[in-house]
Amino acid sequence: MTGRIITYDHAVYDLPVLLEWKLIYTGSVPCDEFSVTCLYSAEMAEALHRAVSFLAMDGTALLLRGIVDEYLISQSAAGRTVTITGRGLAARLLDNESRAVTYQAATLEEILRSHVTPYGIPCTRAASVRASSVYTVASGTSQWKALEEFCRTYGGFSPRFQRDGSLVAAAESGGSRFSIGDDTALVSLTKRENHYGVLSEVLVIDKTRNVFYSVKNQDFLSRGGQCRRVLYTPGQSTWGAMRYTGEYQIAQSKGDEAVLTACLPGTLAVSPGDRVALDVSACGLTGEYRVSETEQYGSPSGATTTLTMKESG
Repeated sequence: MTGRIITYDHAVYDLPVLLEWKLIYTGSVPCDEFSVTCLYSAEMAEALHRAVSFLAMDGTALLLRGIVDEYLISQSAAGRTVTITGRGLAARLLDNESRAVTYQAATLEEILRSHVTPYGIPCTRAASVRASSVYTVASGTSQWKALEEFCRTYGGFSPRFQRDGSLVAAAESGGSRFSIGDDTALVSLTKRENHYGVLSEVLVIDKTRNVFYSVKNQDFLSRGGQCRRVLYTPGQSTWGAMRYTGEYQIAQSKGDEAVLTACLPGTLAVSPGDRVALDVSACGLTGEYRVSETEQYGSPSGATTTLTMKESG
């Protein structure tokens, strides 16, 4: 892998051979991340000071486009190095707040034009979505939240970023499939199951109309779980919106209940959203899982790919 930085005045600088690198792909929030380390020389100082963008390349293939958050120059007995770290382009939307605005029958195209396009982020695919009610963005809401809540509420999906920094504002396709079995070379495999924070019930209340809607997590209730949340919605919310709000909160709470992490040798083309069929009989671990995060790490001693997986839903 090679690294390239782009300065605010559009100059391009190719970094020396990388001594160590790490790329983390999530496609959403938290952002994609990168960290690269290479040898440092004095003539790099000005380019680093001006750097705003970073490209991770494999030959002519773009592995990740991001923004430079920090660089650290270090001198020790081992020599002089610089480490550059940053995040994917989702950071542009997270770092910028929206003014208060109320939309009447807004379309996704209008939301993208107001909250995404001004930050230089291209959208390669957008679903045809229109709000069925008034959509309000509160003052201080991040541009990401303004977009994500609209897509989730009226389209039933969350937007995501591709590795080249472009946005996809449409429902996920099935993704690719990958298998891990007894004969798969594994550096490590772990499973963590945590019941803390999993919701057993969400009570959604419309105070204006004095009505409520209860959504229950029957699976967790049957296992003795008890954790209820009460949410208040804007006035005149529909039954469908209230139900969806409760279902979404429960789904979010269940997302981290069971997390598997598999570290494999080499650099694998597995992305967030891909499906993993797991069957490791020695550990008693089987099932269908969805990749939520992919971490690729490289150094002179070799490369590894770490997959963070959650139960497929």
